Amino acid sequence: MTATENRINRIKPDRNAPIGVFDSGVGGLTVVREIMRQIPNEKIIYFGDTARVPYGSKSRETVVRFSEQIVRFLRTFEVKTIVVACNTASAYAMDILEKETDIPIIGVVRPGAREAAAVTQNGRIGVIATEATIGSQIYTDYIRELNENVTIYGKACPLFVPLVEEGLLEDPVTDEIARRYLAELIDIDIDTLILGCTHYPLIRSTVGKIMGDRVRLVNPAYETARELQNLLAEADLLSRNPPRLGENPHQFYVSDKAEKFLRFANSIIKYGILSAKAVNIETY
Repeated sequence: MTATENRINRIKPDRNAPIGVFDSGVGGLTVVREIMRQIPNEKIIYFGDTARVPYGSKSRETVVRFSEQIVRFLRTFEVKTIVVACNTASAYAMDILEKETDIPIIGVVRPGAREAAAVTQNGRIGVIATEATIGSQIYTDYIRELNENVTIYGKACPLFVPLVEEGLLEDPVTDEIARRYLAELIDIDIDTLILGCTHYPLIRSTVGKIMGDRVRLVNPAYETARELQNLLAEADLLSRNPPRLGENPHQFYVSDKAEKFLRFANSIIKYGILSAKAVNIETY
């Protein structure tokens, strides 16, 4: 029995309660977008730690502390589950958060690793992510639990996060940096590439263009939403009530620059996000 199953058995949250989602900044919006698409009846409370982004260059201790603060904030909304929509936090903090949290909690690493292990044909899998995620070897560990006959090649791409945060999704600067980062992965003939940071799906077209049609791109945001749906269904926690006409079922919070976040969120999600509020996360 998994830790998540144990928590479900100990506590039965309200199926109509919201889902908590958090990320270091805007990247987790790719997970939110997939949740909205795949399980549209659900309400979402999102927190983006825009004052302290990026997490990928920070220490394990710092990422754990930040994650614990955010979980305490999300719990004030009586959420029924929490999605850690940040690969770095999933790599560094999940073990601790699972022990400290009595509701289901999932990260974005395992779903992406599972899909990559399933779809590779030549056993050569690339992972692009932050320095922290690559350094943790967490994708390598998870994939090899599923298929020990694969080779994983990790490549840190630290500049992708600030480029996405600045909205440079289709820009010559992003194209040039992507070519430099990805060149070595092309040379070693991978057939599967994990977009191992939730910011990266926002430049998926750029990455796909450079890697070519022979490389399958794995989007952990999509896989995480699918796993979340399965988890909620198994626990009988799927909401059965669609949002009422005129109701805004989602709430967005950040630690800084709410207006900038709101503009970016509306450009990515396109569901008419009405507001984003800044909170002092250090008080939690």
